[in-house]
Amino acid sequence: MTAYLIRHPGKARDDILIEDDPLTLTFTGNWAVFTDTNGTCLAIPAEAGAHIERVDEPQDEPAPQKE
Repeated sequence: MTAYLIRHPGKARDDILIEDDPLTLTFTGNWAVFTDTNGTCLAIPAEAGAHIERVDEPQDEPAPQKE
């Protein structure tokens, strides 16, 4: 499931975890816009200073070591 953690520095109470299978993130003008199959579900203005991190992606595993 696609998931993003949205952090607001200095305002931890405003942090949000947003997740949905068809969730997409696009940047339009000064806005971060999250959409799903029903359309826009969340839009955050650049002035909010939010940090957006995708949290569903698996960590890259190190390459196997050659002997």
